[in-house]
Amino acid sequence: MDSFTSFFDSQSSRNHRWSYDSLKNFRQISPAVQHHLKKQKRMSLLMAAAVFEGASIGPLIELAIAFDSSILVGAFVGCAVAFGCFSAAAMVARRREYLYLGGLLSSGLSILFWLHFASSIFGGSVALFKFELYFGLLVFVGYIVVDTQDIIEKAHFGDMDYVKHALTLFTDFVAVFVRILVIMLKNASEKEEKKKKRRN
Repeated sequence: MDSFTSFFDSQSSRNHRWSYDSLKNFRQISPAVQHHLKKQKRMSLLMAAAVFEGASIGPLIELAIAFDSSILVGAFVGCAVAFGCFSAAAMVARRREYLYLGGLLSSGLSILFWLHFASSIFGGSVALFKFELYFGLLVFVGYIVVDTQDIIEKAHFGDMDYVKHALTLFTDFVAVFVRILVIMLKNASEKEEKKKKRRN
């Protein structure tokens, strides 16, 4: 009887020990689970941002498909090549070599904003539209280089927030793609008008 009691006491103490260890392990695992859930939530927000970004340029893409679908493919390939080349240049270059361009690009972005604001109030012109288009393309191509080097620099200091970095580069990609597509559509429509005038 005494041996049975001692055995039961040992098992119950072992069970209590197991329960305490389980609670302790749960406290250790819980932050990791919370971090995983936050990461999943941020990925969902990134996907939602991509969907809304795509929906915002949907009418432009629909216009390009209706006019000539090859223009859409050419604009995407050209944007992808430009993005890859400028990102590679930023990665191959020395650290922090192009980060000083961030101030100039911010000034350029501010100029674009005020030009767009002024044209919406006082009315725009073809020359102003072309300037906004080509200057905006130059600014956002520069942002590809600066943002790539900024992400690399942040990674060196331990900032591995790939969701935020992906959103930054995705925004640059879309901005460059839209401007290349508009330029190609404009050039194609001008060529089409010239052909019609020659026929007439």
